[in-house]
Amino acid sequence: MKLSTLISMFAMALLSLQSPQTQAGAYEDMLYAIQVDDQSTIADLLRRGMDVDTVNPQGNTLLMLAAREGKPSVVKTILAAKPRIQARNPLGESALMLASIQGHTEVVKLLLDAGAPVNHDGWTPLIYAAARDRLDVAKLLIAKGANINAAADSGTTALMMAAREGYLQMLLLLLEHGADAKYVSPHGLSALSLAMNRGNKEIESMLRKAGVEN
Repeated sequence: MKLSTLISMFAMALLSLQSPQTQAGAYEDMLYAIQVDDQSTIADLLRRGMDVDTVNPQGNTLLMLAAREGKPSVVKTILAAKPRIQARNPLGESALMLASIQGHTEVVKLLLDAGAPVNHDGWTPLIYAAARDRLDVAKLLIAKGANINAAADSGTTALMMAAREGYLQMLLLLLEHGADAKYVSPHGLSALSLAMNRGNKEIESMLRKAGVEN
């Protein structure tokens, strides 16, 4: 057995022997270190045996927390510890989704380069990016093969989100890359109906130019 493996096993054994209070303290230290971008403390706690896939009470992993906060250096440190990059919280959100909706472009790049899935069931990173008009993030996701017409469980697509919120540039980007402007969800909603309901005249006009009818 390699020496590095023995050291890692020994560190994990020591951590497991610590009192619940000590473990709780280490957990709080980790959360604070993520907030303040303290890479050395994060790396030290991971070396001492803290599970890189530790979750908070809401089910968010350390990577998710760092991604949501937009901490590129922290994300790099956590990625070096080989976390489950595809992990999703109880709401179905991944680290990539959380970084996407917050518009943390650099973190999105890091996660994509590390192999974070850009397509999966349910809400996707692209739908999340469209929901907040994160144009640069959307371009990165599309370049990595994001499914333009992926629909969430509710039937909502990225184009529908852009239309509902009135994000013209996002709408144009999605249409340019093949978004289905005529798609109607199982609930009878479409990009056009959502734009009309919100009074987004410019979006409505653009969709009609794309060939959408009532």
